[in-house]
This record gives sequence, structure tokens and C-alpha cells, in this order.
Amino acid sequence: MRFIHTADWQIGKVFKQFGSKEEALRQARLAAIERLGTLARSHGASHILVAGDIYDNEAPNVITLRAPIERMKPFTDIHWHLLPGNHDPHRPEGLWNRVAQLGLPPHIHVHLKPEPIPLSDGAFLLPSPLLRKSEYSDLTDWMDSAATPPGALRIGLAHGGVINFASEGEAANPIDATRPAKAGLDYLALGDWHRTCQISPAVWYAGTPEPDRAGGQERGAALLVNVQGHGSPPSVTPLSTGTYRWLTRTEKLTDGGELADIDQRLRAEQDLSRLILRLRLEGTLPLAAHAELQRRLVDLEAAVFQLDADQAALAVRPTQADLESIDFDGVLRRSADRLKTLADDVTQAPELRRRAEEALIELYLRAVARQPREAA
Repeated sequence: MRFIHTADWQIGKVFKQFGSKEEALRQARLAAIERLGTLARSHGASHILVAGDIYDNEAPNVITLRAPIERMKPFTDIHWHLLPGNHDPHRPEGLWNRVAQLGLPPHIHVHLKPEPIPLSDGAFLLPSPLLRKSEYSDLTDWMDSAATPPGALRIGLAHGGVINFASEGEAANPIDATRPAKAGLDYLALGDWHRTCQISPAVWYAGTPEPDRAGGQERGAALLVNVQGHGSPPSVTPLSTGTYRWLTRTEKLTDGGELADIDQRLRAEQDLSRLILRLRLEGTLPLAAHAELQRRLVDLEAAVFQLDADQAALAVRPTQADLESIDFDGVLRRSADRLKTLADDVTQAPELRRRAEEALIELYLRAVARQPREAA
């Protein structure tokens, strides 16, 4: 049997920090659903298992509620299997009742009970829907005793965190990583972690089809799973599904000589216009190099989809060469010299030195900005 395993769509997720670009990210999450359907067709997979968190919250508006359903509707040859997760648990008279009232077509299935569901090719789906955001017992326990015909493929579907049950403390929505052995599962499709991750040969997290945070999964993905027969190890192949790539980089700066190389490496990334780049800059720069960095960052921000440049760990240290490179008039030059002397004086209070340094940087940048206009 061949199917696609996906999870954590979180339709309706908010991206307020992106301002006017927010809607593009929200639409990309919907486009990923259509991409999943197309991939299922091209790979001959007749089922798509969604391991929880179809929606980002329990109270989507009427458009957000319908949007993923409408994206699945055209793929009538694909069976979509939806499982409530911790973002969209099945509560009485809640989200999934609203979904049911829409009148779902026969190829879209919502699994609200822990019971064996016949699929095709002698396979059964064993879903474990969440009824609340946090469970402290393992909802996959029921799979151990779930009755299916002899020799049938058994595929588990759940949403939660794999934990070591010998460890101390409790975990919300725990799942025993050895469940396949205990329940005779041929594959356990999991959701919750937003990274594609193999726990064991038969236990995988699909990750998210469209990433949503820095430091997480860089590219959206889903898993193409092929199980030849009961007891056979599954073949799992990651598939690319995302529109945007979330990249995090840390760069160490010393004297500014590395700026061109860093700029070139970042611009060599694929699909630059769809790159969401979190760039952390560390080290120390002279004033002239700092000014060049700011110009390069402006150009880079215009080239990528989104740039978050963290310069909190980057210090600027004015050098004598910085001051000599600017044609200050008498008063400005004396002010600059005094500020530099104050900033370099280790006997002064740290706050005073910091303010002197900031004032010198501002003076330098203003002088640099003024020069082209005066020369024109």
C-alpha cells in the first residue's frame, strides 16, 4: 500500500510580524494542500493521512474553516484522512461539528473515534484523535487490542510527543515509541513536531508541509510511504511541498573584509525571492565597514521575501582611519575626536562610554550620508 503522510497544516495561522506579507504566507499553507494532492496522484498514492492540527485554532472564521476543505474537494480520486490534534481537538459542539455541517464529500474523512477504519488493499487505519489540547495518558494504547483481520496492514495515526516512559515527570500527549511492536503496527504516522523526523523504521513525524518559524524545519515536506505487506518494513521517502524556505544563519564579523563573501554566499541560496532569512551578526566592525554592512542589508532585504537581521551581538568600534576618511569641518572634527577619546577611556563609566560611541557612530553616518549630496 502506498500513501502520503503529512501533518501540522495549521490553517489560519497568524503571521502579524510579517505585516503586509502575512497573507502570502497564509495562502502558501493552502497551496501546500493542493501540492499534496498533486504529489499523491503523481506517485500513485490513493490516501493522504493528516496526523493532526489541520487548523491552527479551534475557532476559525467561516472562510478559514472552509478553505482547506475546498482545496481537497477537487482531488476526488484521493482519500483524505483528517485527525484532530492539540490545536484543533474534537470537543462537543466544537470545530469538527462545524466541519461536518459543511457536508463533506465522500473522499474526505474525519476520524473522531479510536476505531479501526478499513482503507484499501487489506489495510486498516487506527486513528487516535485528541479530545482536548493536553492528554497525560497515551491515547495510542487502544491500538494494542484493536481487532483487524489476520494479515491486514495496520497503520496508526496520532498526534503527540514520543517520550521515554522510564523518564521522570509527565508530558502532554505522550506516545510510546514502541507502539508498533506492541500493537503490531506496520507504520505509525505522527504529527506535532514541525520537523521531519524518523524515530524508528516504522515511526515517523512528517513535519509541516509549509514551515512557520525560524530555527525549525527549513523546507516544507511530507512523506511518501510504501508498505508491501504486513510485517514488511516501510519504505519512506520525503517529498518537498513548501513554497517558502526559513533559513537561520549566524555570521561572525571582524574587520569588514568578510562582508562581500557573506553577501555572495547568502545570495547564492536557491529561490532567493522565497527565502525567509534570520541573520544573526556577531563580532566587531569599524565604522566604515558598519556603514557598508547596512547598505548591503538594505539590498539583501529587497532581494529576499523577508529579512530579520539581528545585530544585537554586533559591536561598532570607530577607528582613527574612520575619522580621517571623512572631511569634517572644524567643530565636527573636534566633537568626533572628543567622543572617540571618551569612548576609548576605560576609566569612564560603561554607560557613558556606550553613549559616546553611539553618538560618534551617528555623527559618522550623518557625515557619510551628506558627502554625496555636497559633491553633486
